[in-house]
Amino acid sequence: MKRTNIELDEEKIKELKKMTGIKTSKAIIDYALKELIRKYNQHKILDLKGKIKWEGNLETMRSMRGI
Repeated sequence: MKRTNIELDEEKIKELKKMTGIKTSKAIIDYALKELIRKYNQHKILDLKGKIKWEGNLETMRSMRGI
């Protein structure tokens, strides 16, 4: 864990606390970092569109969901 001092926009932190229900600034920063990583990874997955060949029967797969 790295320790650092940063200046935060208090209005944004206050708004985020209200929006998320997260109580501390540290937890807000941790949440924001996790969300940024998640969003980046989603974009990496979208970049694969059209590059992966899939073979299978979609109707069969859908009918097996209830089993």
